[in-house]
Amino acid sequence: MATLKEQARQIYLRTLEAARLDTHLAEKVRWADGVLQVGEHSFPLEHYRRAVIIALGKAAVPMAAYSADLLRGYLPFTGLVLAPENSGAPAELTFLRGSHPFPDESSRRAAELALELAREADDETLVLWLISGGASAMMEMPLVPEVSMDEMAAFHRMLVHSGLNIAEMNALRKHVSAVKGGRLAVAATNAATQVTLLVSDVPEGRLDVIASGPTIPDGSTINYCRVLLSRLTEPLPAAIAELFASPELPETPKQNDPAFARAFYLEVLSSSTLCTEAAVAARDLGFEAVVDNGCDEWAYDKAAVYLLYKLARLRQPGKRIALISAGEVSVPVSGPAGTGGRNQHFALYAAQLIDGMANTAVLSAGSDGLDGNSPAAGAVVDTATWEHAVDPAGALERFDSGTVFAAMGDAIVTGPTGNNLRDLRILLAED
Repeated sequence: MATLKEQARQIYLRTLEAARLDTHLAEKVRWADGVLQVGEHSFPLEHYRRAVIIALGKAAVPMAAYSADLLRGYLPFTGLVLAPENSGAPAELTFLRGSHPFPDESSRRAAELALELAREADDETLVLWLISGGASAMMEMPLVPEVSMDEMAAFHRMLVHSGLNIAEMNALRKHVSAVKGGRLAVAATNAATQVTLLVSDVPEGRLDVIASGPTIPDGSTINYCRVLLSRLTEPLPAAIAELFASPELPETPKQNDPAFARAFYLEVLSSSTLCTEAAVAARDLGFEAVVDNGCDEWAYDKAAVYLLYKLARLRQPGKRIALISAGEVSVPVSGPAGTGGRNQHFALYAAQLIDGMANTAVLSAGSDGLDGNSPAAGAVVDTATWEHAVDPAGALERFDSGTVFAAMGDAIVTGPTGNNLRDLRILLAED
């Protein structure tokens, strides 16, 4: 009989396999009798002379490869792939390596090329925007020339450490960027059709937050941004502060902008996919599965207490319980940090809470296969982990959970998955 830790690993790996991007793309984007079907939308081939593919983010390469295979032989196409690494981008498309987590001059070059391709689209052009998480830094260009790229990078860096959540950070980024908050779609206003396919790494229902929404009508406003700015404790870079204070700062494009009259959107994958597939995998192993994302974007310690308390309430004699939770937790880092990331830090803290408890396991791992500065996606613990780990309390203080789990063999190493759907936590109990 596999241990609870082993079963948690099985659920996680089965979830990654079930949430494969190529599988879901094939289900939702396909040709049928000369018509491109994108979800419920139909686009007859005869309406177009050419296509432009612009893929941005951690899942850009597989999204671009699928789209190129789909169009090849039907429509001539050009375009751009912007990703962390070139793991097989189509030869017809220009590949640029994206900067992450902060923008640099390569981010500006990517923005300039994306704008150029968008502006060249005419009334016989189909534009495919392929958007996934991570592109906020990979593609960036100041809204006005008075703001330098160094100031943009400093602004991004300040936001990451500001305590704001991802939607709040991206609202601020959008309003000082030439390519975020729907402005790329505005550049392609003359296109016959704009189709945006999205792989979401943000809370459910916030398509305009993914990669700072470069092709989506923006739901945030300048007034909202100024409220957020009042919460910041660090000063803004001078040119950005001046821009936000200016009465001439233009609002980001909203739903009534002409750019969105012939624009369509489809979310291919999101964290809800992770939860659905993890629940299926857990039930196949004999667990009663419960999904609770109520602690999304909480501090790691509060999230751990919340989920373990929920698990305790669900436990019943003779039952096997799987509590599934997707989203991200925050781990404020102070001083020099060791090896690890938010998932391994969460898991090690959870190990302390379940120390000595009966029949319990906790797994936390990223769907992208990466966790912080470690080679692992995350880690899995059980009720004996804290007792057998070497100096686990010190590792938490040093933010060095990755070293602990590598030594114990409890790190989960998958390598980059080509996907990016936020983190998955799996808590198992049997009584």
